[in-house]
Amino acid sequence: MSRLLDFDETTVSPSYRIFGLVDTSIDTYAPHADRSRWLLSAPGMVYLQVPPQVIRASVRLESWSTVPPPSDVEWSGTEEVEVELPGGDLALETIDGGQKETPLILPSAGLYRMRWQWIFNPAGGPFTSPLAGTGEPLPAPLRHEEKLNGADQYCLVQIWRVAAGEDIEEE
Repeated sequence: MSRLLDFDETTVSPSYRIFGLVDTSIDTYAPHADRSRWLLSAPGMVYLQVPPQVIRASVRLESWSTVPPPSDVEWSGTEEVEVELPGGDLALETIDGGQKETPLILPSAGLYRMRWQWIFNPAGGPFTSPLAGTGEPLPAPLRHEEKLNGADQYCLVQIWRVAAGEDIEEE
């Protein structure tokens, strides 16, 4: 059975339409990734692309013992990624704001899976997709209003350790 080990809640102001979660033990850089996906990742870092209308995002980071239970709530978007965290100490990062260390405790350094889920504030929209070549309007279902707390976007990031070579089901 999966257990919530630790959590941290904060706000971030994305810059250049991204913000990320990085391992503080490595030198960060903007990953040259597939811009048609929401999550841009490289060893030690995962960045979320956000719509240009997002000025402030409320973020909840959760550390889990194993795969967390799936959410039964409708989200604007969700995506998973696997990433190596060689130091295990995390920070939220923006291009303009640099790193803001987070007190989230991970069991150890190593290979992790992250599930990012997000919702947009219907009062702040309409929101357009930041994905390369789309520019499509995005859904903003009425959910998590209390968690938005005036922010343009709410993100739930769930993190759990995986063993190297473990089969992961893609969503």
